[in-house]
Amino acid sequence: MDRTLRSAKAPSVPSHHMLFPIMAFVFVGYLVIGIALPVVPLYVRNELGLSNFVVGLVAGSPFLAALLSRLPAGRYSDRAGAKRAVVTGLLSAVVGGVLFFISLAFFRQANVSVAILLVGRALLGVADSFVITGALSWGLKLRGAEHTGRVMAWVGTSLYAAFALGAPLGSALYASHGFNAIAVATILIPLCALGLLAPLSVAKSSSKAAAADLISIARAVWAPGVALALSGVGFAALMAFLALLFVDHHWAPVWSAFSVLSLSFIVGRVLFGGLADKVGGARVAFVCVLVEAAGLFLIGVAPSMAVALTGVALSSFGYSLVYPGLGVEAIKYGPSQSRGVTMGAYTACLDLSLGISSPVLGVIASAVGMDSVYLVSGIVALLAGGLTLRLWLRKRILPALHAHRL
Repeated sequence: MDRTLRSAKAPSVPSHHMLFPIMAFVFVGYLVIGIALPVVPLYVRNELGLSNFVVGLVAGSPFLAALLSRLPAGRYSDRAGAKRAVVTGLLSAVVGGVLFFISLAFFRQANVSVAILLVGRALLGVADSFVITGALSWGLKLRGAEHTGRVMAWVGTSLYAAFALGAPLGSALYASHGFNAIAVATILIPLCALGLLAPLSVAKSSSKAAAADLISIARAVWAPGVALALSGVGFAALMAFLALLFVDHHWAPVWSAFSVLSLSFIVGRVLFGGLADKVGGARVAFVCVLVEAAGLFLIGVAPSMAVALTGVALSSFGYSLVYPGLGVEAIKYGPSQSRGVTMGAYTACLDLSLGISSPVLGVIASAVGMDSVYLVSGIVALLAGGLTLRLWLRKRILPALHAHRL
């Protein structure tokens, strides 16, 4: 069997079959993030004894680091090749795991320990930038821009499958061996992904690739990017504070919330991953961001674990198609020779949202309660719905009306 990944245009080959190797190493690499999701907030608040604001900082640090590294990751992927970008990301994750381990040596000095942990988490944000940007660029090279939504959906599916498995795995490791096990796993899992990646090859990018037209990229990205950023506030609430919400309400097991979140996300991507390519990205994103908002409101008023899990499922299902839906719009109007940079700039909008909103939501949680985090996030998601509707009308309906008048 030829283990070289080649560019292909044959429509008879299903896109998910072509993307399986890419999905596999993304899955293995993102187990690192999945195992930490239900653990890090509990570790920082309960063992280090720090505040919800610090929990938000630790939760948000990977997103701020990813924000700063998205465009460099895109340029590196466009010029050096997608595979090298992914390798760079996985190596960054290994170093992040080493810093996790070092932070344990300063456990009794909580401020020092959490500072080292912050740097380690930030390196995981860098890893996220390079792995996902490289993987998406690789997928678009295989399938072409006309399959943007499907590529984003299937690569994202493997990512959230890793979250679904990683949440109970991380909880089990933490319960049996403490944060030491999380640190060791954060080192070993990316090394396994590197071994999986080594036999694969991809066509190299031209060293004479055109320089990114940043003005064209900004014009293409700003509207879908801002809408994505607003919808990402709800995602930040889920990732940073869902474990603490369940603990505060004495709902158990905590990891079940992350498994429901991940499985709902996967169902949305698997069943409807190609919908944005067919009916329009902004149209799909508009409907789905309203579903996300409904789920967030439900979590905020949930009287029981079952109702909260229903809200988690709805918000995750809705959010699952917002990113590829708006991504279709960004790629469609961005320069074709700089898709890595375009994807980096688009995803950086989400990083900015997650990095800022996590500590802000931590302040809200401390001031008026954990439930309010989800009510505020639901309101912000409705704002995202308004902007997405505007984008849909501008890109779809208004041009049609103009053509009709002519």
